[in-house]
Amino acid sequence: MAVTWTIASMDRDITQDGKANVVTTIHWRASDTDSDGNTGSSYGSVGVTLGSQSFIAYADIKESDATQWAKDALGSDQVTAIEASIASQIAEMKTPTVASGVSW
Repeated sequence: MAVTWTIASMDRDITQDGKANVVTTIHWRASDTDSDGNTGSSYGSVGVTLGSQSFIAYADIKESDATQWAKDALGSDQVTAIEASIASQIAEMKTPTVASGVSW
């Protein structure tokens, strides 16, 4: 299992510091599925600044660029925590520790 990171959307300033279409917020999704079909996921947003990213013209940004920017902005500890949470979701599905319903 390996967590897959994808980008749902990016917010941008039309102009900033003389540059056009500067990404300011990245909306990301991280998910994983085990061999039994159990899934876990997380969704969030993170702000990025022009100084914290290598500027790439908007039309030339690849999802891998935006994913790296998002992970860099989150920091390695937070990325690890997100991925551990997804693993925990999958483990809970495999071996539930809670249940709900009615007894009748």
